[in-house]
Amino acid sequence: MSLIHWDPFAEIREIQEAVNKLFDDSVSRRKGNKKELGFWEPAIDVIETKDDYRIKAEFPGIPKEDIEISISGDVLTIKGEKKKDEEIKDANYYRRERVYGLYQRQLVLPKDVDTEKIKANYKDGVLELIIPKGEEAKPKKIKIE
Repeated sequence: MSLIHWDPFAEIREIQEAVNKLFDDSVSRRKGNKKELGFWEPAIDVIETKDDYRIKAEFPGIPKEDIEISISGDVLTIKGEKKKDEEIKDANYYRRERVYGLYQRQLVLPKDVDTEKIKANYKDGVLELIIPKGEEAKPKKIKIE
């Protein structure tokens, strides 16, 4: 009769591996879910200067008429739709990577902004929002007497 080495933690490791796999599968499905459902988020940069905040968002191939910007309370919302190109009949697609569909991006603005003076510019597929800071938020120099 041979001896069998008993490992008291083997079952716990098996359970841990099963839970890890469950979470890994769940997270990977959730990441792809928006694109699978026809949603995507534009890439953005947020920059702070001494006088304002600047948000740059990429919207390649989207006319400015299809972009909607709104503010509700302290939430800035950018939304719209990127429409599909017309399908080419009698053609085979070898690769299709471009994303189409609805998009929405929401950002919480700092309390110190002047929402009445926000400016929006759109050029070459890049939306730039200039959000001025309120006077109380701007840095002040204090002179030593």
